[in-house]
Amino acid sequence: MKGEAVRHAMNGVAEAPGKTWFWELAAAVVDADRCVRCGACVAVCPSDSIGLNDQGLPALVKMCTGCSLCWDACPRAGLRVEALGPAGGPAPAAPDELGEPVALVAARAARRAPRAQDGGVVTAVLAAGLESGALDGALVAVPSADGQPLRAEAKVVTSAAELGRAAGSTYHQVMALAALDLAGVDLPKGSRLAVVGTPCVVQGLQAMQRRPWPGGTGRHRVADVVLSIALLCTKSFDYQALVLEELAARRGVDLERVGKVDVTEGRLVVTYLDGQVAVDEPVKAFHGAALRGCAECPDVLGHSADLAVGSVGSLPGWSTVLVRSEAGRAALDRARPRLDLKEADDPEALRRLARADRRAAERALPRPLEPQGRLWIEWDEHRTWFSGSDRAPVAAP
Repeated sequence: MKGEAVRHAMNGVAEAPGKTWFWELAAAVVDADRCVRCGACVAVCPSDSIGLNDQGLPALVKMCTGCSLCWDACPRAGLRVEALGPAGGPAPAAPDELGEPVALVAARAARRAPRAQDGGVVTAVLAAGLESGALDGALVAVPSADGQPLRAEAKVVTSAAELGRAAGSTYHQVMALAALDLAGVDLPKGSRLAVVGTPCVVQGLQAMQRRPWPGGTGRHRVADVVLSIALLCTKSFDYQALVLEELAARRGVDLERVGKVDVTEGRLVVTYLDGQVAVDEPVKAFHGAALRGCAECPDVLGHSADLAVGSVGSLPGWSTVLVRSEAGRAALDRARPRLDLKEADDPEALRRLARADRRAAERALPRPLEPQGRLWIEWDEHRTWFSGSDRAPVAAP
């Protein structure tokens, strides 16, 4: 594997046992085209040795120490994601497809932000937390500073006023957890943060909080996160492939006029600011732009988050909310004055989606799904399962 020859040649010193290096992670995930771009490896590195390359993918920026934390935090490498339960605890012994939520409701914001997706619930929950002082900041996706249309980046916002820029869904990953270094944000350590992201983002976060590094995780403020919100997700996309190629080049979408992109009921819908529908096609027509590693995820319903929110199971204009922890319940309670709440419209739709998602993961993964298995998978185990498959670790050229 990449880097092994260098390590073995270093003064003839034998490698300490039990180490897993970034080179193994790169071979198994990044080079094997399985990276889901959650940013966990960047956030967990205690020496800040992992950054991003020109393609926005994880890469070494200085010497790896072999601490193994990037391997353990990666939802496509050392982390057995199906063994994570609510708020990072163990998976329930015999849950139904919903994962035994504390509560299941449909909600919508009484006053929605202009760009809010579905019921605008996530924005309302975060605004309530920030305005009440229960939260000092929230990690969200906002329009990219480079001005590229429909492109987003991860940012920590510290006021309800800033949340308006984050309203709406982003269908490409933004290396969210890498932004927990709070660059340019004046928040002292010990601040209370919320993280919003796809289930894999929350999985990586929970892995880091379950296995904290005694000296901290470099600049990244993992320990400060007190609330996680998962956005129900079957797959995410590559920005270049989806927006620039599939939408703009192949379908002639005027990106400057787009008001909303939505994936609902198995269809991808692009709507212009004036209400005209530019694209309405089965989402499977865009599978070539999806991140390949997404097919391996059995967690469409965000089982390890405090709150999981999405449109499935609710009428148009409403969001389904799965409350999975006491922290999630408290966050929803703070937002009650801002929300209309009722019983979830169609819980069975969530169960059907979860079953289909698990079947897809079982087809894609060379390893078995083991909800009651050990939370962490060793490199040698991974290599045994994946070698010979179409997702095998990629050897150095």
